Amino acid sequence: MGAYILRRLLLMIPTLFGIIAVAFAVVQFAPGGPVEQVIARVTGQGDGAMDRLSGGGGDMGGGQSFDGGGEVSGKYRGAQGLDPEFIADLERQFGFDKPWYERFFGMVWDYARFDFGESYFRDVKVIDLIIEKMPVSVSLGLWLTLISYAISIPLGIRKAVKDGSPFDTWTSAIVIVGYAIPGFLFAVLLVVLFAGGSFFDLFPLRGLTSDNWDQLSWPMKIVDYFWHLTLPLTAMVLSAFATTTLLTKNSFLDEIRKQYVTTARAKGLTERQVLYGHIFRNAMLIIIAGFPGAFISAFFTGSLLIEQIFSLDGLGLLGYESILNRDYPVVFANLFIFSLIGLLVSLISDLTYTWVDPRIDFERRDVA
Repeated sequence: MGAYILRRLLLMIPTLFGIIAVAFAVVQFAPGGPVEQVIARVTGQGDGAMDRLSGGGGDMGGGQSFDGGGEVSGKYRGAQGLDPEFIADLERQFGFDKPWYERFFGMVWDYARFDFGESYFRDVKVIDLIIEKMPVSVSLGLWLTLISYAISIPLGIRKAVKDGSPFDTWTSAIVIVGYAIPGFLFAVLLVVLFAGGSFFDLFPLRGLTSDNWDQLSWPMKIVDYFWHLTLPLTAMVLSAFATTTLLTKNSFLDEIRKQYVTTARAKGLTERQVLYGHIFRNAMLIIIAGFPGAFISAFFTGSLLIEQIFSLDGLGLLGYESILNRDYPVVFANLFIFSLIGLLVSLISDLTYTWVDPRIDFERRDVA
């Protein structure tokens, strides 16, 4: 198993390199880069997004003069009439005065040392920015994953055992309806009902903690933390557990109908012994296979609209704004970190296979 883990870890290197290379190539052809973003701002053509990002970052214009008659190439849209030296300074500031291969391999070398540079528009190191936003995404992703699996697996097993019963019918109806309701729409409903909308004002609508967090005792800090998470998690969990529940049910049904289950029952084993001693480890393999995708989605992609609605400044919102504003260091760092975590979770998922079913031996399979 040690050799298999080592091979998987080594394979992560070319995988990450390929992901970053593709993303870098796409960015080279994407219109509206950071230079264009600054040009739009200084010429009054921006939409205000840049002003939000550059707060505290100084004057992006750099005090450059505008001669109105300078010849500027058509390389940047909206650059007509701007001082060519100003454009050249912008290119040097963002590193675009260097050839693409020098920028790319410099970035690869920096990322190999986990040096993600500084944000173009926030005047802060990217790693510090990610760490600052991490608590929101970790809180949402971790609790969403735990709650959804804690609901889905027992419910799916119960539905498989009670297949065709009234319990199976009405729980299926609830699961399907919950899956059909968009999470962001349910989040808006929760805000209207319970967060100071048109009815009750029971839950906060901003951040993970209250303003007086530092003055609270440890028990009250825990209560305050979950008080802020109640509505966002409720909105996200509604549809998160549907797929896993139905997948668990169908997986257990397939195993229940197999011959070894009939044999186990004929030996006099109780239904609980058959279910959790024999069926469980086989049926759970397909659930484990889907865990990496669900984990990454819960952490980084599934919470974007929820973060926006509940004013939670997490990685999802950070990545979205960085893409819109062409803050490439933040975009690439997010992509690198998400990909690395995804690969590590996938490895952990494979190792969990061997824990659930010791008959699986990845190392022997590779040798064969």
